[in-house]
Amino acid sequence: MSELLTLEELDTDGAIREAADKVKGDTRASFFGKAVIAGGAFAGGAALLGGLAESAEGATATDIEILNFALTLEYLELEFYARALARPTALDGQTRRFAQVVRSHEQAHVNAIKGVLGRAAVAKPTFDFKGTTENAAAFRKTAAVLERTGVRAYEGQAPRIEATAILKAALAIHTVEARHSAWIRDIIGVNPAPVAFEKPLTMSQVLSAVAATGFIVSQPRFTG
Repeated sequence: MSELLTLEELDTDGAIREAADKVKGDTRASFFGKAVIAGGAFAGGAALLGGLAESAEGATATDIEILNFALTLEYLELEFYARALARPTALDGQTRRFAQVVRSHEQAHVNAIKGVLGRAAVAKPTFDFKGTTENAAAFRKTAAVLERTGVRAYEGQAPRIEATAILKAALAIHTVEARHSAWIRDIIGVNPAPVAFEKPLTMSQVLSAVAATGFIVSQPRFTG
């Protein structure tokens, strides 16, 4: 196992390496089924991310796109942990405790982001985790990949966020995701903090890599 786990380590046929940086424009938009509904309601004035900010006033179309991007990643992580925990013999000990705690965090993230987006929230996709939730070794390796990817995804989007309240809330989630990443890396015996500066990932890079894993079976769509 390499020192730095990446999504590419889940790639079995080179699809991730070939797809990296190629999702752009309409392709990215179709992955989400469009991030903004024309005339759709955004939950302006609603409590943002579990009270981390007072309101969502001032959110722009870019902010809504980023929130739906984050929501899709949170859906994926939540379902991954839920499925692993649903198999009584898959996880035990420290690994099971990690999954239980992180599942509760991801559920809170999903609930909060959906509460902000309201009818503009992307619907939950369907997933196929390719057996990675069925045994502890595969679960741990995949969890390390997903958590580090989540950290880098939030890092990549932070400079694009236009509403200060949303930026503050996103950074609060980013901090927790970083702790998840360090925790699972420690469990599998990989240096929890191997570098002084983490390299962010663009939205296109994350979507390309996640799509290439085949974990998302159906593309998300909006509920509004």
